[in-house]
Amino acid sequence: MRRRHFIKLGTLGAVLPVVATETDVFGKVAIPDVAVIGATPAGIMAAISAARLGMHVTLTEYHNHIGGLSASGLGKSDIENKDAIAGIFKEFARNVHQFYIDKYGRGSENEILCKLGYYYEPSVAEKVFNDMIGREKNITLLLNHQIERVITRSNRITEVVFINRKSRKPMAFQASVSVKARVFVDATYEGDVYALAGAAYRLGRESKTEFGEAHAGRIFFDYNENTFLEGSTGEGDKKLPAYTYRLCLTDNPDNSYILKTPPAGYDRNNYTRYFADLKEGRLAGPKVFKEGHGYYKAHFDTMLRVFSFAEIPNRKYDVNINPRPLGFPFPQENTDYVEAGWDQRQKVFDRHRALAIGLLYFIQNDPEVLPEHRKMAMQYHLPLDEFRDNGHFPWQLYVREARRLKGKYTLTENDVTLTRNQKRTTLFADSVIAGEFPIDSFPASREPSSNKKVLEGYIGMLPISAYQLPYGIMLPEKLEGLIVAVAASTTHVAYSTLRMEPQWMGIGQVAGTAAALAIQANRRVSEIPVNKLQKFLLDQGQILTYFEDLDINDRAFKAAQFWGTKGFFDSYRANLHEPISVDDLNAWLQIYYKVMALPGEPIRYTAQSRTSLTLDEFAVLAATLPDAAAVIKDHSKWMYHTKNEMISRGEVCLALFALAQKSM
Repeated sequence: MRRRHFIKLGTLGAVLPVVATETDVFGKVAIPDVAVIGATPAGIMAAISAARLGMHVTLTEYHNHIGGLSASGLGKSDIENKDAIAGIFKEFARNVHQFYIDKYGRGSENEILCKLGYYYEPSVAEKVFNDMIGREKNITLLLNHQIERVITRSNRITEVVFINRKSRKPMAFQASVSVKARVFVDATYEGDVYALAGAAYRLGRESKTEFGEAHAGRIFFDYNENTFLEGSTGEGDKKLPAYTYRLCLTDNPDNSYILKTPPAGYDRNNYTRYFADLKEGRLAGPKVFKEGHGYYKAHFDTMLRVFSFAEIPNRKYDVNINPRPLGFPFPQENTDYVEAGWDQRQKVFDRHRALAIGLLYFIQNDPEVLPEHRKMAMQYHLPLDEFRDNGHFPWQLYVREARRLKGKYTLTENDVTLTRNQKRTTLFADSVIAGEFPIDSFPASREPSSNKKVLEGYIGMLPISAYQLPYGIMLPEKLEGLIVAVAASTTHVAYSTLRMEPQWMGIGQVAGTAAALAIQANRRVSEIPVNKLQKFLLDQGQILTYFEDLDINDRAFKAAQFWGTKGFFDSYRANLHEPISVDDLNAWLQIYYKVMALPGEPIRYTAQSRTSLTLDEFAVLAATLPDAAAVIKDHSKWMYHTKNEMISRGEVCLALFALAQKSM
């Protein structure tokens, strides 16, 4: 089939004629079930999870590489609590770990430095991602594909149009590639798909009053003391956290690409404010040293502290650009990025690249930098064996925050923090993954606080409690046929904890699973049964509810995860092996009736003199639930213990979960 039509490229280009055919890319291959736009870690996991459920998937990527930040310099997994993030991300980490075992041997320095696969070289991450995709026969990967147009009909996405950047033809002569699918997944860092489709979104920072968030809007925040500073008004604006590049450096002379000259447009005045930072102590170490936060003690109180180093295998370092000094030059360099066309975006890429390379050149060569600091800086260089086709420099800009969807639910700071004497954060019946990373936002402007402590907008590693993420943040308010795996529906403050690659990998897994379930059931993605989605995710190893005392090998692990989304537990302790109280049992039965939409009044147990009940007493009671007799009779489905002991909380979870699965 061949169609000729005109498309308007919105903010990403001009109006031009396009010839699109369904066989431009796929030849005789059928139109895919799922189209994932953006081979970020989230997009990769979305494609894999959908493919494993039998879907034919097309995965497109703007760059010539896949893996987003995880394969472009971000060499450590940003996780504070490894028990809270699992799913296919854990498979990725295991694959990384196995790579280092296979290549260097168990117990080798490189195997140890990879920290069970949570730390890795960029090239290793990219290889692992490619290997994982390569094992899935249902995935078609298209690199160098630049999104230009999204076609909707009856408020539903039906088609996405790309230009193949590798054709090397002038834009006016580039043939477009049109991808149709039954479900689309937006896994771009920028939210380009839903923006081009006309979905509503947020850009910038909400005011403090809009959602009642303590840390919203204009803020000066003392990250050492977790206190607000003078000038914090909470006013909303269009500012975004600063973008940077995440560097990979090496101290191996045999693998070093040494900067001989500064980058084009180099101006040392971009960096001279760092001298005041050094003199006034802002390049010192943190008040509290914490492993894994990029703190390299040898660099404290030197100009090397403009960076944050974390050691990864093969004499390399994951290198963040430290946002705490007042000389940090990157804020507001992204002002004209998100809604710009591709030519302007390239200029922003180039500007950030020049600033990053210029900063490294500055501390290595500027005569005003102390000689001992320059000598120390000259130990570290871009690795020759990384980013070989990009001047040994990362190809992906660190887009920490761009658009944020206006979805069916908006996650706020109040959902991810404990308020009003709560024992745990907001519970969501449609929770699809747990979150755990602190609120961490880079500066939004170059304006320093009046006491010269911090730049405006920086919220550094504000501790929070583990939380749940609802499916509703992934769904546009009105637009159908689309699931958002990265630039989801949150406020700026909430996005500052959501925006970590391991978390996005988990959300991508949700997107791919939900897309497959919607197609299999011939339903809209907004109408799939949440309980069924949760069951599939649990079977894939996803964490829906975090508990402090829950062992992954516990028989009731999945059951507690599921019922934890429905309100069985009001704290971070499941206490599965303790006898269930009569009050809790009756409360759980009420929730069960509501979740299963059962008619009539919930059954109740009335104790005569005890506050708990035996296994037999529970079995008699539970067998009166609709369609429950056969399940309850089969004690192997739910019993931990021998008969006639007091029934435990875990056993009740198991029994009710076994019943619930019958209707999933």
